[in-house]
Amino acid sequence: MDQVFKALADDTRRRLLDRLHEQNGQTLGELCERIAMTRQSVTQHLAVLEAANLISTVRRGREKLHYLNPVPLQEIQERWIDKFERPRLRALGDLKRRAEEAMSDKPSYVYVTYIASTPERVWDALTDADLTAVYWGHSNVSDWRPGSRWEHVRTDGSGVADVVGTVVESDRPSRLVTSWAAPEHEGEPDRHSRVTFDIRPHADIVRLTVTHEDLDGEDELRAISAGWPAVLSNLKSLIETGSPLPQEPWLVPGR
Repeated sequence: MDQVFKALADDTRRRLLDRLHEQNGQTLGELCERIAMTRQSVTQHLAVLEAANLISTVRRGREKLHYLNPVPLQEIQERWIDKFERPRLRALGDLKRRAEEAMSDKPSYVYVTYIASTPERVWDALTDADLTAVYWGHSNVSDWRPGSRWEHVRTDGSGVADVVGTVVESDRPSRLVTSWAAPEHEGEPDRHSRVTFDIRPHADIVRLTVTHEDLDGEDELRAISAGWPAVLSNLKSLIETGSPLPQEPWLVPGR
């Protein structure tokens, strides 16, 4: 257990475990791609993790694949966490998150809809480029791996992306988090907003919650408050009936 705590005390080693949690079975080269460190240093960190039994390795030809071993972490949870009341800890975490959100001067928007479908089909409708083109008028293009770039590309053949961003979290089929920015502001993180898709089973249907945070003022809030209901209604129609709405909602003049 001492070796486990020593291994977890280092931020780089925790990030290596995060990378393996996102995608198990990576080579040294793949792990080095997202760590600003030499191969030799990463190798040393991996050796510490392996000594603590937090990772295991398997040879495949000339490659050495690294796998996360969750058993020591489970033992820590059973010894140090499960003895406390989980609901109380969860409530404190929610309170902290809400307090931090209340301190932000940037508005947020939340929309909830219920869809007669499965979480997997809803996830695919949000991430498949061909499906998004049908109900959104744009193709959402990415490999949807954490850290990857994504684009919201027009379907008129121009190849123009009206929104770009980064995949922050990707946990199919339950949770997708992306940053959003105009292409000209891609290199300015303080100009990015953040969209979270929470997809949860709700009896025999699906509850989809879309949260758009860090909006740039009330004008942007008004714009997305009209945009998200239109897009998600079109998505719901496509999934439940096989066709989007007969008219694109955002093109119908307001009454």
